[in-house]
Amino acid sequence: MTTTPIDSARLSAFRSPAALRVLWRCYGYLRPYWPIVAGAYAAIFLITGLNILIPQLIRGIVDDGLRAGDLHYITWAVLALLGLAAGRGLVTYFQQRWLEVASQSVAYDLRNDLQTKLTDLSFSYHDRAAAGQLLSRAIQDVERIRFLTGRATFRVADGVVLLVGTAVLLVVMSPSLALLVLLTLPFLAWRGLAYAGQSRPLSLAIQDSLGVVTTQLEQNLRGIRVVKAFAQSPAEIERFDRVNEAWFKLSAQSVRLDAANLPLLDLIVNVGSLLILIFGGWQVIQGRLTLGELVAFTTYLAQLAGPVRTMSRVIPAIAMAGAAGGRIFGVLDALPEVRDLPGAVALPPLQGRVRFEHVSLAYEVGLPTGRSRPAVSDISFEAAPGQVIALLGSTGAGKSTLTYLISRFYDPTSGRVTIDGCDLRTVTRASLRRQIGVVLQETVLFAASIRENIAFGRPAASEAEIVAAAQAAQAHDFILSFPAGYDTRVGEKGVTLSGGQKQRLAIARALLTDPRILILDDATASVDTETERLIQQALDRLMQGRTTFVIAHRLSTLRRADLILVLEHGRLVARGRHDTLLTASPLYAALYARQQQLDIDHRHTSGVGEAA
Repeated sequence: MTTTPIDSARLSAFRSPAALRVLWRCYGYLRPYWPIVAGAYAAIFLITGLNILIPQLIRGIVDDGLRAGDLHYITWAVLALLGLAAGRGLVTYFQQRWLEVASQSVAYDLRNDLQTKLTDLSFSYHDRAAAGQLLSRAIQDVERIRFLTGRATFRVADGVVLLVGTAVLLVVMSPSLALLVLLTLPFLAWRGLAYAGQSRPLSLAIQDSLGVVTTQLEQNLRGIRVVKAFAQSPAEIERFDRVNEAWFKLSAQSVRLDAANLPLLDLIVNVGSLLILIFGGWQVIQGRLTLGELVAFTTYLAQLAGPVRTMSRVIPAIAMAGAAGGRIFGVLDALPEVRDLPGAVALPPLQGRVRFEHVSLAYEVGLPTGRSRPAVSDISFEAAPGQVIALLGSTGAGKSTLTYLISRFYDPTSGRVTIDGCDLRTVTRASLRRQIGVVLQETVLFAASIRENIAFGRPAASEAEIVAAAQAAQAHDFILSFPAGYDTRVGEKGVTLSGGQKQRLAIARALLTDPRILILDDATASVDTETERLIQQALDRLMQGRTTFVIAHRLSTLRRADLILVLEHGRLVARGRHDTLLTASPLYAALYARQQQLDIDHRHTSGVGEAA
């Protein structure tokens, strides 16, 4: 990623009504917490009143106490100052507490909404989205919205109220001096708005670049074993350095922008202070202004300088939060390509009759917008309840795509998929997927206990049911071999378990849900013969009485399948039973022979013979 100049066209886009709507939508997340937000903002007026009163007490101390030598007046005035400061501190405590509770609640709600949306979005969205970018939205972008809805907007409101209240009092005290102070305000406003306008598009670029960095880091961590196995650590470090450098350059550009604007804002404030001291001192000498009034004036100006400097820093933060909000709402507004249609009904308990009627599907992954790649074309077949359907074909032939369509992870581009006569687009996704079990070659386990992983599909399952599922999956014995048994924590993605152990846990997880339709990838080439035997025994139990779709890797699966579907380049080129296809389909015969050789090689490698 390379840096690009922030041009005027892009700058104007970020000042558009759409950008204001994004900010307004961010503030909408405060609505459930309006009582404490209202209390925090109401306290602004009380604190501002106290801030305005303090310089008046200082004026009295100078004019009526010090000049008159009235020690009694000075004592009571100082005690009053201490009381005002204590009262202001108490109100500020509750004010800041309420603000923090409200803004943290906004962050909590946003992250929940993002999690809900990301879970609901279709596979096609996750095919295109980078995990690092989504993590950046859920963490850093949400944090920017939290700051916006909390301290950032509050500081602007506090500064505006203090500015107006102080300006009115200054005019009452000395119109001429007040005019000098107020003359600097248009310059401050002009510079602050220009600063914010430059910061917002640059902030968006920084956030996008940080998402790229996060993605690269996430991929390196996820694939650390592969990186080390292939001795690619230097190459990955160099690749990460490039994206990190791009982020660094954008951040440095932001620092240069701050360095150019913040001192200028301070200079404008200091020029105002200098004018007050020169002109106010002359008026004191002329007797038109008391020394106490001049001290009060400079105190008010010092009070104004703080909010002005704060707003100069907060306004860019608000601009950055607007950019963050746009990224977050881009996710929240995304529509799942596969979703429950109006009037979708819950799928009743299944018998398991699956029918494909001229089904085609095209993916857009990795292709320019508007273009797609056919995955499967014009597929038609029917699976009766309880049948075993073997899917055979080379890599990319469309085997996995067919299983995705059965689970409705994607909807067909044309044609339809039915189960027991129901078009899958007319039923709710949850009711469909609750009746489908999936056991794939690459088993996904979560960083939780073995018990929680087995019960993932049925969290309310009893201990006896979990143990029974583990026993049926040939997993109970190895689970008990761990000191903590079923409470054993597995590493992220199950890295603390062997491949065979993970697969048996996946089978137990599927058994516990008692699905009517099964989708299996029965690859066992990466395990020893004994583990393969245990896994196959568990699969045999799992498949009994269920309609099963198997991405076939084993000869025994092909020989006993009720129907074999042979796929090539996304098309169904042959179907039938094993004996028939051996003579009727040259492609099947070739694939079968290749698999037979792989099985022989596997048995030779494991050192244990197995009858073909």
